[in-house]
Amino acid sequence: MLQEHPHVKIVGECENGLEAIQAIHTSLPDIVFLDIQMPEIDGFAVLEACKDAPLPLVIFVTAYDHYAVRAFQVCALDYLLKPFDRERFEQALARACEQLRRGQTGDLTERIQTLLERNRERVPYVERLIVKDGGRVFFLRTDEIEWIEAEGNYVSLHAGKKKYLFREAISSLETQLDPRKFQRIQRSTIVNIDCVRELQPWFRGDYKVILHDGTELKLSHRYRDNLDRHFGGRL
Repeated sequence: MLQEHPHVKIVGECENGLEAIQAIHTSLPDIVFLDIQMPEIDGFAVLEACKDAPLPLVIFVTAYDHYAVRAFQVCALDYLLKPFDRERFEQALARACEQLRRGQTGDLTERIQTLLERNRERVPYVERLIVKDGGRVFFLRTDEIEWIEAEGNYVSLHAGKKKYLFREAISSLETQLDPRKFQRIQRSTIVNIDCVRELQPWFRGDYKVILHDGTELKLSHRYRDNLDRHFGGRL
């Protein structure tokens, strides 16, 4: 759809949140169509990582309407709810171009930066998950979860010696968990930081993550910034 507009130059296309952060910093685009659910980190975390630089106009793209409210809490210019048609796309693009023409991006950048700070404080994170297991349905406190492993469109919740299959993609569940407690350490793994006993340097910037029960996980070097961003010190 963008290619039909000769006045628009596409300066980058990204497959995941980490690539999006790098592209925003290096290409300095005027407008970003930003998916909310992406591999690596989500769209909100992308904006959080870029908040200290001049921010582009942001049009969020999502398949879930409950994300729309949060999108406007961080002051996105607009959002497109999948599946969207050409008319809705044209409206969003025209609105962004008009903002650029009027030179009103600076004010929007300040509002995004301010609201990101407020959003981080206000967003409620889930404390219990409804789990179905062996014909039972019960609440599992997130505090009991030690680590989470992706299994396609499901995740395995590891709590003590128990493992529960939970119907939610890992990228979606990640946005519902408190980042001060739960962190993605590789594409398929989230860990409860309180359950980590130690980190051991491994190969090529990776780390072994040793839990209190002796379970060994891997911290990929691509996710080290997650810990540096949320906790004191650097790896």
